[in-house]
Amino acid sequence: MRIESAEFVRSTVIGSGPSGDGSPEVAFVGRSNVGKSSLLNRLLGRKLAHTSSTPGRTRTLNWFRINRRYWFVDLPGYGFARTSRDERETWARSIDAYLRDPSGRRLVIHLVDAKVGATRLDEEAAQYLADLGVARTVVATKFDRLKRGERAARLAEIRSALGLAGGTEVIPVSALSGEGVRELWKHIAEFLAGPVPPQERKEGHDAEGDRDRPAG
Repeated sequence: MRIESAEFVRSTVIGSGPSGDGSPEVAFVGRSNVGKSSLLNRLLGRKLAHTSSTPGRTRTLNWFRINRRYWFVDLPGYGFARTSRDERETWARSIDAYLRDPSGRRLVIHLVDAKVGATRLDEEAAQYLADLGVARTVVATKFDRLKRGERAARLAEIRSALGLAGGTEVIPVSALSGEGVRELWKHIAEFLAGPVPPQERKEGHDAEGDRDRPAG
């Protein structure tokens, strides 16, 4: 899919974002420091999502308008211990409210760190997504950090730990080298190929709200 335009629109909490216009949404979720922002920037071919060496900096839902027809949504990372319990619960409510919002078609890209492997938190997130019944694609990030002899076994481990059905593909990617990005785009493009609404309004009106992006 050709990226003709991509821009940050705003950050939201507790499901208060610009959802509900019927546009397809691709949401990215994963453990803190899994590399969501780096992968988003690689997919879009430009630096829109802020990256940080400090895990857990994305504390809101960050909305990006793609080709004026789709949404990419960067969800808060889960599992960062340095935040307060109240903050973590607020993030959980934000994600839950968003994923349960019935407006629009939605694909969830569940990111798992290939170097670390699937953690208990990743397993819990996978079960949660399965219980919700949302469409999802599992992606193993930072794949360039694995030796070639480790790769097939690690993908099998992730598939097993997340309880994925036999034959379910886990897409290996590297934001650094670009490995697997084309394959991931294929999955995203197939999802976006469904019915989409006409351009509903100019982007200037879509961009109302807070434009201060937190680091991701």
